[in-house]
Amino acid sequence: MIIVAATDFSTRSHRALRQAGLLARARRAELHLVHVVDEDLPADLARMEEREARRVLTEQIGSMPELPDERCHATVIRGHPFDGILRASAAVNADLIVMGAHRKQFLRDIFTGTTIERVIRGGKYPVLMVNNEAQLHYERVLVPVDMSETSADAICFGLSAGLLDDGATLLHAFSPVGKRRLLSSGASSEVISGYIDSERHGAVEEMSRFLVANEFGIGRWSIRIEEGLPMQVIARAVADKRPDMLILGTHGRSGLLRALIGSVTEEVLRSLNVDVLVVPPACRDVRPPEASIAVSSEV
Repeated sequence: MIIVAATDFSTRSHRALRQAGLLARARRAELHLVHVVDEDLPADLARMEEREARRVLTEQIGSMPELPDERCHATVIRGHPFDGILRASAAVNADLIVMGAHRKQFLRDIFTGTTIERVIRGGKYPVLMVNNEAQLHYERVLVPVDMSETSADAICFGLSAGLLDDGATLLHAFSPVGKRRLLSSGASSEVISGYIDSERHGAVEEMSRFLVANEFGIGRWSIRIEEGLPMQVIARAVADKRPDMLILGTHGRSGLLRALIGSVTEEVLRSLNVDVLVVPPACRDVRPPEASIAVSSEV
C-alpha cells in the first residue's frame, strides 16, 4: 500500500501526518509526505521555500514517533496545492491520500471549493480528511449507503485497506415519497405510520439484497435505516453514535455541477467534525504491501 500525506505545516496537517504514519505502520505501507510550494512565487523565493520545506519534512520524519522513517519519503513540488498533491500522488501511484481538515474560506469555497474537495473532484484516489487527533485504530465506523455501486466501492476499499471491521454501522436514509400526499389528504396517523413502516421494511430488504449481491454478508454489520434526507440522517447518526470515521462513496459528478449544487459528500466534509474517508467510483482494491514500489524525491 502507498499512502500520500499532504502537509502545509499547519496544526491540522500535523494531525494528518500522525494519522497517516499510524496507518502506514499498521500496514507496512510506503508513506510519502508531500508539501506544495506556490508556483506563483518569484523564482528565488520559491527555491528558498523548497529548501526549507525539505528541511522541515526531514526533521518531521526523524522526530515524529508515528512516522515509519525507514519507509517514509519527503517530496516537495511546485504548483497549486490541489494540483501538486494530485501530481505527487500520480508519481508514486498512491492508494490513499491523507489530508488535514480544510480552512473555511466561505466566499472562495463557493466558487472553487476547498483544496481537499478539489483533490477529491480531480483525482481517482481515496482521500482521508483528518479532523481529530490521530488514533491507532478506527473503532466506530459509520458508512452511509445508498445501495449504489459507489457505495459498494466504498465498502470494498474500506475492507481491503483494513479501515472497516465487523461491527461497523451501515446507514441508509429513505424518503417515503407518498407521505406528503397522505398528509394533505387528511389520512389518519395510523395509515401514515403504517405506510412509513412499509417503506422502511422495503429499505431493509433492499439493504439485504445489496449486501448479498456484493458478498458483504449481513450478520457482520450493524444496520441503521432512518427516514429523512441523507444529510439530515447522517448528521443525526454522527451526533448519536459519535463515530471515529465516516466512509463515503462519491459519484464523481463534474466539477462545475458540484460547485453549483453541492453534494452530500461536500456537506459532510464542511460541516461534520469527524474523520471522513471519501472513495471514488470503481476503487475496489489496494495492492498488498509486498507489491508496493517506492518513488521519492531527494530529501
